[in-house]
Amino acid sequence: MMSQLKIDYPETLPDALQQTREQFEQEAKMAMAVKLFEMKRISSGLAAQLAGINRVNFLFNLHRYHVAMIDLTEEEVISDLENA
Repeated sequence: MMSQLKIDYPETLPDALQQTREQFEQEAKMAMAVKLFEMKRISSGLAAQLAGINRVNFLFNLHRYHVAMIDLTEEEVISDLENA
């Protein structure tokens, strides 16, 4: 079951961004999903579901928001390599 979030925005905002209403609303959903993923609050799968796209497309579009697909510290990388 899906819940719905309603956000009020000026009617002129999509035009100011040179987007249709649908394009603006899709971008807003994607931006929210990316930010929650970046903050490590949700998984990439859940973020993709929130954005309304598949996980692969979500991951491939992260670069548009300057967010890394994998955000490991140097210690985590070294540990992963040692345990491989």
